[in-house]
Amino acid sequence: MKSGFVSIIGRPNVGKSTLLNSIVNAKVAITSDKAQTTRNIIQGIYNEFDTQIVFVDTPGIHKPQSRLGKILNKQALSLIHDVDTILFLVDASQDIGKGDLFILEALKNSKVPVILVLNKIDKIKSEEVLGVIDHYKDLYPFVDIVPISALKKDNIDLLIKLIKKYLKDDVKYFGDDVVTSNSTYFMISEIVREKLLDLTIEEVPHCLTCVTSYYEEKENVTLVGVDIIVERDSIKKIVIGKNGERLKTVGSLARKDIEELLGKRVYLDLYVKTIKKWRDKERVLHELGFNENE
Repeated sequence: MKSGFVSIIGRPNVGKSTLLNSIVNAKVAITSDKAQTTRNIIQGIYNEFDTQIVFVDTPGIHKPQSRLGKILNKQALSLIHDVDTILFLVDASQDIGKGDLFILEALKNSKVPVILVLNKIDKIKSEEVLGVIDHYKDLYPFVDIVPISALKKDNIDLLIKLIKKYLKDDVKYFGDDVVTSNSTYFMISEIVREKLLDLTIEEVPHCLTCVTSYYEEKENVTLVGVDIIVERDSIKKIVIGKNGERLKTVGSLARKDIEELLGKRVYLDLYVKTIKKWRDKERVLHELGFNENE
């Protein structure tokens, strides 16, 4: 039996959550084309008969614009030490950015082996992949370099094979049927937030968060309440939409996914609250689970 922990680290929007979902073959992390979709440390568990790998999806490292942003960066960078290996994920279709260089500089403080994962190779020509590898290979002593497409699941098996070389434990941390350590409450609130990300534009996704306010099991239905917290009343109006249409759409789409998650019928109640400048309020961030001391 081989087991261990693996961090997935990278800039926002390089496909970390898509990779995690592809590896564990289940939707444990929400995905969106909006940057900074992931705001929490999310664990996904990969199981084989003789192997268990706990993957940790981290928030995208970025230039913070709020107290929340600083907390997210701190959380992500904290996971470059106490793991067996690190997957440094980059978008192969884009040039190396300042964010990539910042992360590589931070990785120099870690003794953990780092695998460079070139994602989104489906967006470039095959002959261009070698050029991308050449750009990165002299920047850091990567133990391996793997081109993949997380979306199309290309080379995922190869990536798993390489990771196994660096696993140090022989303990099974979770049962064979467990794919995530995240709570049901958390998964429900993230599903609602994903639908809001898909249906809103510009600055709206960064100004809102979601929290499951109640969860009650009945005989034939589960009653679920989710609070949508926004920074300004103008954002609240956008989230609700004309005659409440956007909120109804969000509720309908989210309910279907929550029913799939729970395996039973769901009654979903959404309530939009305005908490001005919540991303910079320590007490509110603490209540929402974003703790600066972690």
